[in-house]
Amino acid sequence: MKGLSVRWPLAQAPSGAEQELRDYVADSSHARFSGMSGLRFKTWRMREGEWFEGTYVFVSDEARAEFEAGFRPGADDSPVSKIVGAGPESIEPFEVVAIAEGWDGFSSSARG
Repeated sequence: MKGLSVRWPLAQAPSGAEQELRDYVADSSHARFSGMSGLRFKTWRMREGEWFEGTYVFVSDEARAEFEAGFRPGADDSPVSKIVGAGPESIEPFEVVAIAEGWDGFSSSARG
């Protein structure tokens, strides 16, 4: 499986950006990626005041490459970039060696 992480800096983000990011994920981003062809799953991670990250796992090199090719050119104008006031500080492809699902499984909820 092929992964991609996209990370934005939050150190200089406007006040309230973290809550705005939570709301953006819950109100539109989660639905956009739910059921997306070629995507196994996406997680949204954040360390308040430090960074916000989208982590994607795709079914193939081709699916990741297609997504990345469509995302990179407009990354600085993406909704997250507008919320935090900066483009991504890193866009990194990676390999997913394995995934273990625990007894309690995954929750796909966008709100706690």
